[in-house]
Formats: sequence, structure tokens, C-alpha cells
Amino acid sequence: MSTRYFVGDPEEREEAVEAATLAVRRGNLIVLPTDTVYGIAADAFDPAAVRKLLRAKGRGRDMPPPVLVSSATTLDALAVGVPEWARALVEKFWPGPLTLVCTQQSSLQWDLGDTRGTVAVRMPDHAIALEILERTGPLAVSSANLSGHPPATDADQAEEMLGSAVMAIVDDGPTPGETPSTIIDVTGDRCRILRPGALSSDDLFWFLKPLGVELMDEG
Repeated sequence: MSTRYFVGDPEEREEAVEAATLAVRRGNLIVLPTDTVYGIAADAFDPAAVRKLLRAKGRGRDMPPPVLVSSATTLDALAVGVPEWARALVEKFWPGPLTLVCTQQSSLQWDLGDTRGTVAVRMPDHAIALEILERTGPLAVSSANLSGHPPATDADQAEEMLGSAVMAIVDDGPTPGETPSTIIDVTGDRCRILRPGALSSDDLFWFLKPLGVELMDEG
């Protein structure tokens, strides 16, 4: 059964961040707020915890979760062959609602599912999420909802759907919106939008155009 932690004052905030960190280190799942929607999270390097996450959502290995990081520099620890134009996107839009699907480092000892040699990485623009990530390291994070249901935009919705599967819920009130991050594939010469989201295709197009990079929308 999950415990709800609020972040109304500095003492509560520290308690919430520490409880979430401890739960992750013990191989449990948590719900945390982000700059898009609430997420359900597990230690990215704990295969058993990642399996728990997929089961909680009702997903199979064919839908591996993205990985959230606390710093843009972590990208190079998780991915290889990141093109310069993708690094420019990181510099412009991180932290923020942009997820990059990259070629993963072959030396990584993890199992996120059937990733086909890729990893989806994002740095969220949310102070509490970043505090947790700084203490836990990279987290496998998916939207806090059962598969087929809308993403949770507050802790009540997350608890209703996933409360029995998580150890801690960090409650920071309603999210800024209800749209998940935009997911793009940067493993090729062109930038492909795999899922439209909070960062608009227009913003991506006008940023990439001077760089001579073609934007393909497959969402």
C-alpha cells in the first residue's frame, strides 16, 4: 500500500524526496510529479523493478519506459552516436518536455525491455523530480496510468490507478497540463517525431531548419 507525501514546506519536501529515494533504492516503485504529467518510476538499473513497472501499467516488454535524468551530461553515459543537431536540441529544450530516442551504450547493465538497442532519455523541468533524480540516478519512468487510460495529472488520479503497486506517491498538486513529452528519434540523419506532445512540431521545425535537418512527423 502506498504512502502519500506532500511538499508544502521545506521539511515536508525533504521527507518526500528522501522517502521516494529510499523506496527506489529498495527496488520499489514510486509516483512522482514532472513538468508534463505524473510518472511511475523505478530504478533504471534494477531489472526486477522495471518489470514491476511494466506489470503495474499493464504493459509488455515491447513498450520499454523512457529514462529520466537529472543532468544533460548524463546523456553521454547512456547513449552513443548522438548527432550534433540533437545536442543542440538538448541545449535548447532541456530541461523540458522533449524525449530523445538514441542509440544506447552497449555496455549498460540494464533491461528496460525490448529496446532494439535504443534508449529514450529526458531531463524534466521540475525541481522535485530533479531532486529525486539527483539522489537515485537515472529512473525508468512512464506516465502514471494504466495502459489505455489518460495519464494522471494529479496524485489522486495516480493513486486510484496505481496506488496498490507503488510504495510512495509524491504529491505536488496538479501538473501544468495533461500532455506528455514529445518523443523524437535522433538515431538517423533526420529528426522523426514518434509521439507528438507538449513541445510542438513547429518549435522543432523552426529550430532545426537553420541546421539543415529534416523533421518527419510520424505521430
